[in-house]
Amino acid sequence: MITLNNVTKTYSLSKPGEYTAVHDVTVELPARQITVFKGPSGSGKTSLLTLIGCMVRPTSGRIHLHGMAEQFPFQKDESAPLEITGLPERFLTTIRRTTFGFIFQQCNLITGISVLENVMLPAYTTGERLSKVRERALLLLEQFAVVRHAHRRVDLLSGGEAQRVAIARALINNPTILIADEPTAHLDSKLSHEFMEIVFRLKQEGKTVLIASHDPIVTDSVQRDRVVELRDGVICEQGSNR
Repeated sequence: MITLNNVTKTYSLSKPGEYTAVHDVTVELPARQITVFKGPSGSGKTSLLTLIGCMVRPTSGRIHLHGMAEQFPFQKDESAPLEITGLPERFLTTIRRTTFGFIFQQCNLITGISVLENVMLPAYTTGERLSKVRERALLLLEQFAVVRHAHRRVDLLSGGEAQRVAIARALINNPTILIADEPTAHLDSKLSHEFMEIVFRLKQEGKTVLIASHDPIVTDSVQRDRVVELRDGVICEQGSNR
């Protein structure tokens, strides 16, 4: 589970362009569920995901990861939730690499290298043998039915194929939590439904999935467990399929 307590994120603090993207948010996000953050552009859903994913620090408040402390040697009490808001950057880097997988609105695949190399890229800094990383990457590409493109240039992929490669890349380090920011923004309806089927399968495998979206195919999907609606950086409604 992930808990946020009175989390606020203000950009350009005490400057003329000061802007509060997330305001005093308190919420519990259950593990092994698909939670969708819904809201119009500027509602704060993307900012909230970047806070949870240790990509930026909150201006105030606390964020805790539960049930993961034993993974990190810097956590003295393994029974306590891991507070990520006050950790030094070197520890946050470790958490981002080992705990989170990220899928962005733009697939952000790197041109000039192959599909396989794109998938392997996040694992290069782990020190794991490249032969093992390569084997795992090929298995992921096979799982998402794009292994035939392993040695192809990424700019030759279709939109759906690029999205599948991006998901494989997000999973290369076997993260516990998958964060997806507007993942269907550039997909047609068929591929958007396919994406939700993929993340539902990942949930069944034990992943926690957090999605920011205003796409009705995502927000109204029967596969999601919960919808958290934001407006102006504040949670205004929470609902569930259950």
